[in-house]
Amino acid sequence: MSLDPITLSVIQAGLQQVCDEMDLTFSRAAFSPVIAEANDRSDGIYDAADGALIAQGAGGLPVFVGTMQYSTRTLIEMIADGRAAAPAPGDIYIVNDPYLGGTHLMDVRFARPFYRGGEIFCWLSNTGHWPDTGGAVPGGFSASATSVEQEGLRLPPVRLFRQGALDPEIYAIICSNIRVADQRIGDVRAQAAALDLGAERLGLLLDRYGDAVVREAIDELRRRAAEQMRVFIRQIPEGRHESVAWIDSDGVVDEPLAIRLCISREGDDLTFDFTGSAPPCRGPMNSVRATTLSSVYLAMRHIFPEVPISAGAFEPLRVTGLAGTFLDAQYPRPVSGCAAEVSQRIAEAVFAALVSVLPDRVTAAPAGTSGNFALGGHDPARGRDFVMYQLSGGGYGGHAGGDGLSNGCSTIGISKAPPVEIMEQAFPVLYHRYALREGSGGAGAQRGGFGLDYEVELRRGAATASFVMDHGRTGPQGALGGADGALNEVTVWRGDTPYIPLHLSKEQDIPLEPGDRVRVRTPGGGGYGDPFMRAPARVAEDVRLGRYTADQARALFGVVCDESGEVDHAATRACREQPPQA
Repeated sequence: MSLDPITLSVIQAGLQQVCDEMDLTFSRAAFSPVIAEANDRSDGIYDAADGALIAQGAGGLPVFVGTMQYSTRTLIEMIADGRAAAPAPGDIYIVNDPYLGGTHLMDVRFARPFYRGGEIFCWLSNTGHWPDTGGAVPGGFSASATSVEQEGLRLPPVRLFRQGALDPEIYAIICSNIRVADQRIGDVRAQAAALDLGAERLGLLLDRYGDAVVREAIDELRRRAAEQMRVFIRQIPEGRHESVAWIDSDGVVDEPLAIRLCISREGDDLTFDFTGSAPPCRGPMNSVRATTLSSVYLAMRHIFPEVPISAGAFEPLRVTGLAGTFLDAQYPRPVSGCAAEVSQRIAEAVFAALVSVLPDRVTAAPAGTSGNFALGGHDPARGRDFVMYQLSGGGYGGHAGGDGLSNGCSTIGISKAPPVEIMEQAFPVLYHRYALREGSGGAGAQRGGFGLDYEVELRRGAATASFVMDHGRTGPQGALGGADGALNEVTVWRGDTPYIPLHLSKEQDIPLEPGDRVRVRTPGGGGYGDPFMRAPARVAEDVRLGRYTADQARALFGVVCDESGEVDHAATRACREQPPQA
């Protein structure tokens, strides 16, 4: 390598900075709260030859780390064989087809070729979650969908911008097939502006160091990422490491879906074999191949965060056994739950398989659901329709270093719930409750973090509510003797009558009138280690803070607290020495 380490490091940081600035521009210019406040988006730089990931914004969703690579690669291949129009400087393609390297239809990708000297040097791409892309229900999360057409408008790669100008005909087709179309122009312009800024900033970096030097740095960073991942893989014992993770149901057939995983190491490579997982399902909990692969990649990023984000980090990871399972969805299988739900259960399976052999690096299972809740209807006070999309946090799993984080973002992203004040300002709703769901973390030597408890009321007009969530039947898995986290709970109050969906946390088109309320209690993380090994003083602190009752402390942790909240050490020893009940 001719580059000195300092120059290599500076160029690496410069590429990262380009992506970070694209992320910030996208969020700050977008209209939709799910992008502007929740940051459900990502920006990156991709290789001109094969679409391989070069850099991604630190504030982007990790699940897009693989899917944007595959969608860019597919676009390059389609241009090469004439299935997509050839690009020109300033062109921006739009695509959301899940089967072309995507996720669900609401994740809309833009891709722009970046030219130097008349040739494409790389591609700039980003993804934003649009609140609606048409389909059977507002928000696109159709829990009863049996084909992708019921989920929304599916776009192959087409040029939405031609040499910098928005194509009015393509845009008109899109707007004619989605709800609240008049509000999409803000998100479209923001998404394009982020790529414009990325092109400007990347040009400055190349002007400073030269195209050849930056290209050499990109190649070296990819090589080093692969080597670093292989170094960490050597920490995993050779052999087979197995696990099973469960999805409640597909939303149509009320039966659980199994994700069966066997991880094996041979030398410096790691194989993830999903043979034996459930077959393709009727409902929207299928996962396309790109999302499945990306889920494995992001799980390994959680375990080995020191490895830089680059296509090289994926090279030692092989994924097999997908054919014939619901983790390799083919057209026209519905897929709205793949990115936000199935992907997290895949990551949970990876964690469960490796926690016993990497106990200092792997956590118990996190909440594992994005809590997708869509509310769509008409606001008479403003004289217009609306589509509200709410995602929510949950508890992280306990780990060797301490308790799990409470109300953390999903496993597959860093998206945060939009502020209550923003939601109440933008939509005809009122939040009665938004608090930690104390006691929801699984018991353990290190307990799981707590989920979220929120309740929202429709104030005016009429609306329908739809949910695509999970972990309503089984809680996030505990690890090394820890207990599972609490279940996801959804209750719809129509007047004074509570309604619990048949599929627990999946249903669509629930009619709401003014005064009706929706309450969601998200899962806590799994516990880590034997709960009876938790320090009594820490249990007593949880009791004093109201996180657990004294009865729960005794039952879950074997710790007895007196009336003042102090530990009764003699009673605690006796309680913990009792043999477990059969």
